[in-house]
Amino acid sequence: MKVLFIGGSGLISSASSELAVARGMELFVMNRGLSARYPLPAGAVHWQADVRQAPDAAARLLQGHFFDAVVDWVAYTAADIEQDIGLFRNMTRQFVFISSASAYQKPPGHYLISEDTPLANPFWDYSRNKIACEERLLAAYRQEGFPVTIVRPSLTYGPTQIPLCMGSWQHPWTALDRMRRGQKIIVPGDGTSLWVMTWNGDFAKGFVGLLGREQAIGHAFHITSDEVLTWDQLTVQAGHALGVEPDIIHIPSDLIAAYWPHAHGSLLGDKARSVVFDNSKIKRFVPDFVATVPWQEGVRRALAWFEADAARQTIDEEANQVWDTIIQAYLRAFPSS
Repeated sequence: MKVLFIGGSGLISSASSELAVARGMELFVMNRGLSARYPLPAGAVHWQADVRQAPDAAARLLQGHFFDAVVDWVAYTAADIEQDIGLFRNMTRQFVFISSASAYQKPPGHYLISEDTPLANPFWDYSRNKIACEERLLAAYRQEGFPVTIVRPSLTYGPTQIPLCMGSWQHPWTALDRMRRGQKIIVPGDGTSLWVMTWNGDFAKGFVGLLGREQAIGHAFHITSDEVLTWDQLTVQAGHALGVEPDIIHIPSDLIAAYWPHAHGSLLGDKARSVVFDNSKIKRFVPDFVATVPWQEGVRRALAWFEADAARQTIDEEANQVWDTIIQAYLRAFPSS
């Protein structure tokens, strides 16, 4: 099977690249440059080109090729999708768009999320843009048979990422460092919101199983773990992996967003809401898919990666300052907390 990844050098896509090559797929990866953190697996072909900024250069590389599946990991707007439709209209049997589970209805109308859950997120531009991408692709599927499959990852992590609810995506060690130094760790709400963490290698098993699967054309899928934990449990287990008991402080999400605009979308539009996913659809289409890495094990693997090299333990000082400001504001109102 001949597969093209657009992007393909991120946390989720790197695990999918490794598995695709391990399963004997002929993998081509087109992006702006290779990542030192997420190197391509041996056997993959790298094309250096920016499909967004230099589409003509990308088209020249693609000339004469036809793919069983093309995956765009870096499409975020309807304009990106319009470009993809024009570029790959007659070049692939399957076009896979990476959407987001944050596109599902917020707040949810039902606790259990399936692929039939409505798409609506009034809090986050990122999610609304993903919804617009899906709508354009499904219109192309209905009107001209464009062979789209939509995949909606939820919060997926791996060896290089420990994504706590109030953390820094670019500097994940920041929250772990706070735990080690005995500083307070913010958990939004009362800590009982339910959440699902998915190890990137587990996601890859479901994802790669969809590639080249004709029956998946016209369908949307989310691919997550079946393990459901509260944000308190996720935070405590991360602390225990470090060998500490985290000092959790519960702060309302609205207060957090008032002091940290970044949190408006990613918190009010995503992590502050309980999510429980019904994975029966991906299991029907990919019968051997099963997530086998629980958070308690995954966070230990990620912790080992960070502790193997002190240079990886970077700190987001700006986030630290914002979190301390939020905590001080809350303690002024509730000094006994």
